[in-house]
Amino acid sequence: MVWIYTLLSVFTVSLISLVGALTLAIHTEKLKRWLIYLVSFSAGALLGDVFLHILPEISERGFGAKEGFFMLSGIFAFVVLEKFINWHHSHSEHEEEVHSMVYLTQAGDTLHNFIDGVIIAVSFLVSVPLGIATSLAVIFHEIPQEIGNFAVLIHGGWSTKKALFYNFLSALSAVAGAVIVLVLFRVVEVPVWLIAVAASSFIYIALSDLVPEIQKEKDTARSILLIVWFLMGIAGMALLLLLE
Repeated sequence: MVWIYTLLSVFTVSLISLVGALTLAIHTEKLKRWLIYLVSFSAGALLGDVFLHILPEISERGFGAKEGFFMLSGIFAFVVLEKFINWHHSHSEHEEEVHSMVYLTQAGDTLHNFIDGVIIAVSFLVSVPLGIATSLAVIFHEIPQEIGNFAVLIHGGWSTKKALFYNFLSALSAVAGAVIVLVLFRVVEVPVWLIAVAASSFIYIALSDLVPEIQKEKDTARSILLIVWFLMGIAGMALLLLLE
């Protein structure tokens, strides 16, 4: 059953890559106006999943300095990885900048999706309710992420069909990540360091990528709405506690 739940979830996440086509049907400014609310919701969902589901699961096995070190190591690894990608992009030649940006975006997105697959599989191996909560948190985050990636590919000169195809191909790396984890840990218990790294991934994405986008909003009414959507994301994860 764990295989079925996991593969269904990662295939669903992969299909989210096709949502980029929305940018062709909806005016860009209108899309930006409502997309920020989904960003706020996904930030709340990711943090809600970490603090209401993943960390309590780690605590049941005993949370100490070692587990804290694993989480800090995960956050540090993501800082270094993102810094490397940004540094490589900033040092591209001007005439190659768009070309470089497209391929770096694809490479980064492929790795990101692979990690999502690993996290989803780890969560389902720990428990089905945790897997469901984590899958939903990933899905909420992937929608604005994939729309942004699609826009970069189109801006880089790719056709709509090519951008959708390669974005979907990149998204399938989540399946590879999930299968590797399921094969490696189908008999033994999932190590606590892997669960901790999953938690650190969500914390890093929420606090370094999503929350800064929310903080850019200066309008008071929209800022209040963003806070409400953020709380709704947390509330959604809290409701999933009823499954446990």
